Amino acid sequence: MLGPHPFQAVGEKYIRAVLDGADAQPLLIPSMHRGLDLDALLDHLDGLLLPGSPSNIEPHHYSDEPSYEGNLHDPARDLTTLNLIPKAIAKRVPVLAICRGFQEVNVAMGGSLHQKVHEAPGLMNHKEDLSQPLDVQYAPAHPVSLLKGGLLERFAGADSVMVNSLHGQGINRLGENLIAEAMAPDGLVEAVRLDCEDTFLLALQWHPEWKVTENPFYLEIFKAFGAACKARAERRNR
Repeated sequence: MLGPHPFQAVGEKYIRAVLDGADAQPLLIPSMHRGLDLDALLDHLDGLLLPGSPSNIEPHHYSDEPSYEGNLHDPARDLTTLNLIPKAIAKRVPVLAICRGFQEVNVAMGGSLHQKVHEAPGLMNHKEDLSQPLDVQYAPAHPVSLLKGGLLERFAGADSVMVNSLHGQGINRLGENLIAEAMAPDGLVEAVRLDCEDTFLLALQWHPEWKVTENPFYLEIFKAFGAACKARAERRNR
């Protein structure tokens, strides 16, 4: 809500990263309780970016535990994205998922989440300090170890890299057909890809859209997504 009216909105940083990082044209998809023909929509798209959000997935989608007081939810987004993801995979539409989108991929594939990572035994606090300016909140916060021979190791040219950390929730049980591409020092999964050679799906718990052109590793992620989108466009236009 913005004032008394419902609004559909997305952070400009994601739109800018699609333009400048992936060299693609962004098109915003509304989250609706009903009315969207997701199959027809995907037939006209060359890629799908699932961005972060202040809201979290309602826990009934992945467990029987109750939500906690003050937890922000967006049922319309849950309904939209949790149905979009398997359809995108089936149609081989490239997917790049960030933060909430990362968690949506895991839940859509049958996985579960920690509602409060900082309260889970053995896991550290991954949340940002909201009292700090954005450049501090989005600054590198901790290293992640990258899967040997994986996509991210190739993008980084190294077996570990520093990433930012701005999330309260995270993966508990990994979803089916997902491969962990990056791990935080506490063992939390920070990135996954689909275990399928001919379908691009990469999901990241951190925020590579932040000043994407100034971070070579983040830029490589968006370039790879853009290349997958262009390959999809070529297949679609044959």
